[in-house]
Amino acid sequence: QLQASGGGLVQSGGALRLSCAASGFTLDDGYMAWFRQAPGKEREPVSCISGRRRTTYYTETVKGRFVISIDAVKNTVDLQMNNLNAEDVAVYYCAATRSSKILWGMSQEYEYWGQGTQVTVSS
Repeated sequence: QLQASGGGLVQSGGALRLSCAASGFTLDDGYMAWFRQAPGKEREPVSCISGRRRTTYYTETVKGRFVISIDAVKNTVDLQMNNLNAEDVAVYYCAATRSSKILWGMSQEYEYWGQGTQVTVSS
């Protein structure tokens, strides 16, 4: 089970930190990811991290602004989002899979999903 938190309203240029708590399994294996869905648009991948090697992946539009990480003590996967802008407004979802090899940007690869958390950016 995944539980996402940390969304909210922030001014353009501001920062938010999302957190996704996993229960029932550890984050040492598989992959964990964040997806987002803006109004009227399809769900898109944002970032992914591998549990074992902590290899990270980012979609081009967030590179240099977002950082994904795993907190092994809390068993959470976090997404630090900096320099937010209007294009980042969306409902953000965390996802996880125990598979050892995936196409990280494909939502079908993940069997566990958290509820969404809204991120809103004001100008």
